[in-house]
Amino acid sequence: MYCSGQTAMSDEGEPQHADDMAAQLALSLDNLQAVLAEAGMSLANLVRLNVYTTDVDRLFEHYGVLASRLGVIGVAPTTTMLGVTRLALPGLVVELEGTAVA
Repeated sequence: MYCSGQTAMSDEGEPQHADDMAAQLALSLDNLQAVLAEAGMSLANLVRLNVYTTDVDRLFEHYGVLASRLGVIGVAPTTTMLGVTRLALPGLVVELEGTAVA
């Protein structure tokens, strides 16, 4: 399953936590987890994770948010981090794209 563009959006499609890297990482991961759950999978099914960010240095400061959530369930997908000029909406600083296998 290919999951694209998981960002820090509310259930109503509104951006959340403007410019807050840690909070956006957590909510983006929650949203990725919700998409996977709809397909009967979980974060444990991730085999690849792409992380897009507008600030690589700040992402490294808060990478523990992501690493700890994945580490608790014992999953270590191959990961690529890409610095980008901007994301789709102002205030978004991180976006997750995952590939999961059942």
